[in-house]
Amino acid sequence: MSGLLHFSEHSLQEFALGFMALVYIIRLVWLIHFKAGRDRQAQTGAANTNPRKGFIYSWANIAMPWAMESTRTKFFLYVQFAIFHLGVTAAIGLSFVIPYAPGLLESAALVIILKTIIGAAFIVGVMRFVRRLSNKYMRAISSPDDYFSLTLLTAWFFFAYLSVPNSTESGEWHLLGYFILTAFFLVYVPFSKISHYLYYPFTRYYLGKTMGHRGVYPMRHVPQPREQR
Repeated sequence: MSGLLHFSEHSLQEFALGFMALVYIIRLVWLIHFKAGRDRQAQTGAANTNPRKGFIYSWANIAMPWAMESTRTKFFLYVQFAIFHLGVTAAIGLSFVIPYAPGLLESAALVIILKTIIGAAFIVGVMRFVRRLSNKYMRAISSPDDYFSLTLLTAWFFFAYLSVPNSTESGEWHLLGYFILTAFFLVYVPFSKISHYLYYPFTRYYLGKTMGHRGVYPMRHVPQPREQR
């Protein structure tokens, strides 16, 4: 292992992780500083729900594609979403496995699982980029940060895929690309739209608590009456 690769796997990642943690702590302290207002509406709706059930349902909404029309009617897009985010999770985990637990990659089963998930996420990344360019509605709502982030994430998946199972037989360029991109994302993500996951628990909590108070969450799907002929 070259000195540059060792630096990229250890010192660079540790600095980037520390920087991201510091920024997130500052943002969370700032976010928690603002107290959510009380719901002024009286509790209404079904008696079998409450704010607690509401925010639990709201948090779990991401794993219930049938709960929202956008995912219920376009299930293939939800599958892409799931694969993409599983790929992010696998690629993040890989950045810890390679430097700190490389022996895990001696498992052929784990290597196959990681390559399958990360490879599928790369394909989805390409599909998402093409869709963002070809769909006029997606183009209208896309910002430069959307294109930049998606391009780099897709490239990151590419290098992560090549980095499994941590082999340097063909050189170190793929591992260097993977770890340098990982460090860049750790520094860049807190200032980009990718940081939406930081706010997800808070926004869904407030939404679910309010909707539970009003008797809306958890939602009950009532079969539509058939038309009389």
